[in-house]
Amino acid sequence: MTIYQDVTKSEFRDAFHNMNRGDQFSYEALGALYDYLEDLSQDTDTPMKLDVIAICCEYCEYDDLEDVKANYRDIEDLEDLHDHTTVLELDKGGLVLQNF
Repeated sequence: MTIYQDVTKSEFRDAFHNMNRGDQFSYEALGALYDYLEDLSQDTDTPMKLDVIAICCEYCEYDDLEDVKANYRDIEDLEDLHDHTTVLELDKGGLVLQNF
């Protein structure tokens, strides 16, 4: 049996803290991830399972593009990064990437 439950942005953030992953992403990054995953679920008409560990493995937060370039040497600029993966640009600076 599979049961799906809608979660609020606050409950999404709390789930990370409850799994001892509260420091994995900033408050803003968790909000951006929630918005992105919610939109993806609606766009694909596919319910998503909240799996904190899987999200932590699939996405990573970076301070800036230079931080990204330290891990991905082939990336030249933000446009190039967008060509390779999903990029969530945070309002206060920083990026959340789907690992590639």
